[in-house]
Amino acid sequence: MNIINFEALELPPETAALRQEVRAFLREELAGLGARQKAQTWTGFDAEFSRKLGERGWIGMTWPREYGGQERGVLERYVLLEELLAAGAPVAAHWIADRQSGALLLRYAREEVRRRYLPAMTRGELFCCIGMSEPNSGSDLASIRTRATRVEGGWKINGSKLWTTNADRAQLMIALVRTSREEDSRHAGLSQFIVELASPGVTVRPVVDHTGAAHFGEVFFNDVFVPEEMLLGTEGEGWAQVNAELALERSGPERYLSSYRLLEELVAAAGPAPEPEIAALVGTLTAELWTLRQMSLSVSGQLARGALPALEAAIVKDLGARFEQDIPPLVQAAIDPELAAAGGGALQDALEYLLRASPSFSLRGGTREILRGIIAKGLGLR
Repeated sequence: MNIINFEALELPPETAALRQEVRAFLREELAGLGARQKAQTWTGFDAEFSRKLGERGWIGMTWPREYGGQERGVLERYVLLEELLAAGAPVAAHWIADRQSGALLLRYAREEVRRRYLPAMTRGELFCCIGMSEPNSGSDLASIRTRATRVEGGWKINGSKLWTTNADRAQLMIALVRTSREEDSRHAGLSQFIVELASPGVTVRPVVDHTGAAHFGEVFFNDVFVPEEMLLGTEGEGWAQVNAELALERSGPERYLSSYRLLEELVAAAGPAPEPEIAALVGTLTAELWTLRQMSLSVSGQLARGALPALEAAIVKDLGARFEQDIPPLVQAAIDPELAAAGGGALQDALEYLLRASPSFSLRGGTREILRGIIAKGLGLR
C-alpha cells in the first residue's frame, strides 16, 4: 500500500519576478478578449499567440538549451502556466507539446528525432496531439486495438484514435499502439510511436462537441508507414511510458483552473459588498481552489525530483475535475438575472459556455471510474 504524499511546497523567490513579467505581457495581449473566449483558456487555439510565447522562451522553458529550451525550473514553469490559465490565455496550440510530448521526446526519443522536432516546438511552430483513446477503448488503454506491424525499415500502423484533441491542427501525434499480444498481461505488447499526421494513409475527421466547437478529432491509420527511429523508447514498454505521460497530464494547474474564469467574473460582478450567499460561495470555492493548488504544486515538486507520483496525480485530477464541474451549477443557482447581466454580461457569457463545456472535464486524462480504480489500487483496496 502506498502512503499518499502531498508535502507542502513553497515557491522559490525567483518566481515572483517571472509572475509579474507574465502578468504584464498578458494584460497587453489579452486586452481584447471577451469572457467567453477567456473561459475556453487551454482549449482556445491561437497559433500566433503560441508563437509569441515561443519568442519569449515560454514554451519548453525547462528543456535543455541545445533543443531550444531555457533550462529554467519546473516551479517557474508552474507559475507561468497558472498565470496563463487564470488570465484565460488561448494556449491550446502548444499545450500538449509543452506539457507532455516534448518531455517524452527528451526522455525516450533518439537524438536525431529530438533535434528534428524539439526546437520547432519551443518556437511555437510545431503542435502535437495524443493518440491514446479509441472508439471502443476510452480510458481503458490496455484494450486498444490499433496495431503496428514491423516491415522493412520501420512499421505500418492500422487502426484509429478517437477524442484526440486538436488532431486536425497538430502536425505530430504520439500514438499508443499494440505491437504484440501477450496472453498473460493486457498491458504488455504496447508501444509508442511518433507519427507525422501529414503521412500518406492518415485521415483526420473533426468531432463537433455539444458546444459547437471541434476541439476533438478522430484519426484513421491505413497502412501508415513509420520509420524505425520514430519508435519512442523501447518496443513493448508503452504501458510504463504512457503512465509517466499521464502523471504529467493529470496533475497540472489545468486540472483545477478550467472554470476559474467564472469564479473571477462572479467576484467582479458581485463587487466589494456582495450578498451573503455570494460571499459564502466565493469563500468556499476559493478555499477549495487553494487546497487543490497546493496539492498540484506538491505533485509538480515530486516530478521535478524524478519521482512518479501516479497516485497523487490521479487524486488531483479526480478532485480537480469535480471542482471544475461543480462551479457552473453552483454559480447558476446563486445568481439572479440582475447580477448575471452586470458588467456587460461577462458573467453570463462565461456561465453559458462553462455549463456546456464542463461535463467533458471529467473525461480528459481519464474518466472518474478509471481514476478511482487507480486510487483504490494505490491505497491497497483492490
